[in-house]
Amino acid sequence: MCQLLAMNCAEPTDITFSFTGFAARGGGTDHHADGWGIAFFEDKACRLFIDHQAAANSPIAELVKKYPIKSKNVIAHIRKATQGIVELENCHPFQRELWGRHWIFAHNGDLHDYDPFLSGVYQPVGTTDSERAFCDIMQGLRKRFPGSQPPLDELFHAMEDITRTITRHGVFNFVLSNGQALIAHCSTRLHFIARQWPFTKAHLIDADWEIDFAKFTTPADRVAVIATAPLTDNEVWTTFEPGELILFEKGAPTLRTVVPIPEAVRLRNAQNTACQ
Repeated sequence: MCQLLAMNCAEPTDITFSFTGFAARGGGTDHHADGWGIAFFEDKACRLFIDHQAAANSPIAELVKKYPIKSKNVIAHIRKATQGIVELENCHPFQRELWGRHWIFAHNGDLHDYDPFLSGVYQPVGTTDSERAFCDIMQGLRKRFPGSQPPLDELFHAMEDITRTITRHGVFNFVLSNGQALIAHCSTRLHFIARQWPFTKAHLIDADWEIDFAKFTTPADRVAVIATAPLTDNEVWTTFEPGELILFEKGAPTLRTVVPIPEAVRLRNAQNTACQ
């Protein structure tokens, strides 16, 4: 399947270190070579880069690794196609507008028998189950809160209900952000680390690069990095519980709940793992 990377920060921060290790997994140290993408929020809007080439070999990925764009919320994805052909329109993350802000979404998993009714405001451009799920989420939030965006705690609980419905159809690891906060959900595998003062050194698993964050940070900095698999080998990463949904604000987890994984989905996941 695909892999996810996200970052939520108290102060604008660049993701060049984490993205360098992550991009290597896109056809270099791992087999996720069916496209990639990354989005950087700047207040209400974001910069979005996508490419159907493998991240390990993409000239655009090289640009991103060398271009320290600072942001409080970043979402990235490397793709191993399960639904939808290898084309640009099927590359994550996906972007839509809601309540006058850009929203960004990326998904790792495989949804079965999933064909939600989409009224027309939000429609997929590509052919992935992931983009259908994103349109379903946007439509559900717009229907629930037609006037304006609710407080973040209400938004989080709305996402809990929507996630509960979609996760009945299969593996639904995802990250979602509107530039104010970041929501992450784990069906099968997801990890995070929250770095804060005093910062220490970190060494990438997928590239020979060690960085001393203490040289580039202040006591005001706090950074949460979310990834399918840990990116460093000398830090302690926290493993999400199956079904766990977490809201990250200003570099820290602030709200948590567990959306139970349906028994049929758990059995299917176990069978697929046993066959690998």
